[in-house]
Order: sequence, then structure tokens, then C-alpha cells
Amino acid sequence: MPVEHHALGKEFPELRERIHELKQGDTHFARLFSQYETLDKQIVRIEDGLENCADDALAELKHKRVGLKDTLYGLLKG
Repeated sequence: MPVEHHALGKEFPELRERIHELKQGDTHFARLFSQYETLDKQIVRIEDGLENCADDALAELKHKRVGLKDTLYGLLKG
């Protein structure tokens, strides 16, 4: 079963235009967005079995992804 990416545009489709605006005009948002995307891709590779990772380390990565998503959402809504 394929693992699904948690891309911000997919998570918040109503904010796609705002995501694009902030990626272009806010360096802080763009940096956090890049970190989020990189982390999400790493988690998907682990879940797909392409990379090895201990369960507790994977849980920590997912926790970090949620934190970044919350921060990004706050910036999108702020």
C-alpha cells in the first residue's frame, strides 16, 4: 500500500494561493516550508521501506513534522 505524502497544499487546499505567496515573499516561511517538505519525504521513504529507522526515531520525526505543520499553519493564518 503506497504511503501518502502530507504536502501542505494537499493538507490545506484552501490555502494553496497563500502558501505560494509566502514561499515567494517570506524567507522564514520558505525555510520552514523546505524543512517540512524534506522531513515529509524522509518519513515517506522510511514508511515505504526504502530507509531503515527505529520506531521511536520515526515517531520523533512525525512529531517534528506535526510541529512544523502547526507553525506553518499559524504563519498562513496570521
